[in-house]
Formats: sequence, structure tokens, C-alpha cells
Amino acid sequence: MNLADFQKESKKAHLGIGQEFGCILSLVDFGNVDYWYEKDCRDSDGNELDSNQKLNVDIEKLFYFCNIFSVKSKFYYGIDQKRKKSIHIIRLARDNFGKTNAITKHIQYIRHYLSELEEWINTRSITYDAQGKFVLLPKCNFDVEICIDAIRLMDEYNTLCLFSSDADFISLFRFLKNKGKKIILIKGGYAQTQLIQQADLVIQAQDIKPDLTVIKQKSRQ
Repeated sequence: MNLADFQKESKKAHLGIGQEFGCILSLVDFGNVDYWYEKDCRDSDGNELDSNQKLNVDIEKLFYFCNIFSVKSKFYYGIDQKRKKSIHIIRLARDNFGKTNAITKHIQYIRHYLSELEEWINTRSITYDAQGKFVLLPKCNFDVEICIDAIRLMDEYNTLCLFSSDADFISLFRFLKNKGKKIILIKGGYAQTQLIQQADLVIQAQDIKPDLTVIKQKSRQ
């Protein structure tokens, strides 16, 4: 065993991913993952961040982390042509995960009409029409695409590893468990008890912070 393989096996053991999980397919709901460390005020070593610093999930580190235990990894994220960050993320995802494994579609914006209380606490740009005041909210989830891939690729894996905390995947987990598959859930923050109960292994985002994050300077407003 060479050094790289030894390091991978050591990391898998640390995470609790043993041989019983077999071949693992990892599906990354990056629209969820991207916010895992948004409010963190300390880096991966526990040092307090400066006021102009923040933690970002690094796409290259994310791919390397998936590659430690996965036979295949797929990345899902919505693209907004008006936002440079969105385009940059997709480019990095394609460079690392591969073009066919970086799944994207255009973000759509829906009108949300504001109540008086919402108008008072709102931080988004307000627009008016005949029905009242509204803000445009981005909508782009990949629940359907992730479920289809998880089922379509069932013959290629023994365990599904999902990077998400979305309760919409409870039914998918139940279906896969009934088919004899194991589940690894990697989550940040709160997740419904039913989702957690379906998983054979739960990994908290804070426990893998060093594996995923880099320190960035906050954008100037």
C-alpha cells in the first residue's frame, strides 16, 4: 500500500466508513452544501476568523474528499448567468468532477409578495406591480435529478452517500433501504429525525470542515 492509499484508508476509518459499505456513490447537492459554513466564525483549526474573512467550500477539496471513499461522484448546482460566482462554481465543478458528472440547470426567479412585516425586515430589492410589492426569490432544486440518478445507477453501488440535509429525500432513502442499499448522510445543521433514522452513518459537516473549506476574503458591499 502506497502513502496515498494509506492516507485514504486512514481517513475512511476516521469517518467510520468500513468495508461493509462496499461501493459508494456520492451525490452532492451543492446548493445545500454551499451554505454549511456560512455563519462560522472560526476556521478548521478553531482560530477566530477576522471580520473580513469567511469560510468557503472549496470545489477541488470537495472532490478530493468524495474521491477518498466513492467509486463515483456527481455534483448538482443551479447556474445564474448574471452571477459570476455561479458560473465560476460550475466551471470548477466540471474541471474536477467531470462535465458529465457536474449537473446544472438555470435558476428561475419567482415572485414573492411581501406582507407588512416581511417588507420591514426584507433585505432584497423590492419591485411593484398591480398586486403589490414583491421580491424575486431564486428557485432551483435538484431533488428529481438526484432521485433519478440514485435509482438509475443502483446496479453500480452498494451505498448512497448524500451531501444534503433536505427532508425531501426521506422517501428516496426508504426506497433504497428496501432495495438493500446502505445510506451515508453528510449533513450541515438541522435535519429531520426521519431522514437521520434512515441513514446507516451520519457525518456532521463540522467534523469535516478541514477537508472541505478554505478561508476567503468577504466581498465588499
